[in-house]
Amino acid sequence: MVRMSQAQLKKMLKTGVVDAKAVSEDEALAAAREAGLTAFVVDCDRARSRSAVLRAVVKAVDFPEYFGGSLDAFYDCLCDTMLDQKDGLFLWFRHLHSGDPALAEDAVAIEAVCEDAIEFASNNDRRFAYAIQHAGKHPDPEPGVDPTPYSGHREEEGI
Repeated sequence: MVRMSQAQLKKMLKTGVVDAKAVSEDEALAAAREAGLTAFVVDCDRARSRSAVLRAVVKAVDFPEYFGGSLDAFYDCLCDTMLDQKDGLFLWFRHLHSGDPALAEDAVAIEAVCEDAIEFASNNDRRFAYAIQHAGKHPDPEPGVDPTPYSGHREEEGI
C-alpha cells in the first residue's frame, strides 16, 4: 500500500474519491469523521451480484424499507441520506469483487452512481466521498461444499 499524508487524504475527501489502495479503511474512516462526514462501511465480500452489493449498502446505511434495489433507487436513497446528515456522507466499499464477471459491469455502474452523488452533494451544500476497495474474483466453490450464504453463516447439519 502506498502511504499518503493526512493532507492528501483530506484533499481526496474534498474531491469525493478516496484511493483505497493508498489508505487503510481505518485511516479513511477516521479522516472522514474528523471532516464531519457520517461514515459507513459497506461489506461487499460475499456479494456476487448487483442486488447483493445493494443489499450490503442497505445493511450498512440502514436505507428505508421502500428501497427498490435498482441503481436509481440507490442514487435516490443515497441523496436522501446525504441530506439527512449535517455535513455529508462517506462510504467505504470493502472487498467489492469487481473481478467477478457477474460484477464487473455493475461495479462500474455503482461507481458512476457515486460520482453522480458527488455532484448532487456539491449542488446541495453537502459533501459525499467514497472509496472502493476492489477485490479480484471470488474463489471458485469447492466441489461438494455449499458456498457460504450471504447472511454469513451456514446452518448446522442435522439440527
